[in-house]
Amino acid sequence: MLTNSARWAKAFSDWFREPGRAREARGIKLLREWLSPEQLAQYDRFGYFDVTGCDSGKRYRIRHGTGTNIYEMDDAGQTRTGWCFVPDGYLVAGDVVLAQKIALETDEVGALTVAKHFVLR
Repeated sequence: MLTNSARWAKAFSDWFREPGRAREARGIKLLREWLSPEQLAQYDRFGYFDVTGCDSGKRYRIRHGTGTNIYEMDDAGQTRTGWCFVPDGYLVAGDVVLAQKIALETDEVGALTVAKHFVLR
């Protein structure tokens, strides 16, 4: 009989060895569960969704990806500037995008403090 620690270690080992496609699918599934109906419709149609920053009320567009995928939008719906911040460690795109969504919706100032700004062309 396995102890709780041994069960956790086995589960982590199994997860780590899981093929990349399965990890990506699981990340997308989790992301989709966290999106509002409007965000999910946007994501399904365009591959991105908009979030509202909790501190400024600014609108950000998050594209599917693992970096340089966050765009600050102006009132006319045009991109103003780009932001890049990602969680530590190796995560699939769905997990990165979900972390970015949660960060902007719950701690916008903190997220942008560590973010790198990039110029849109």
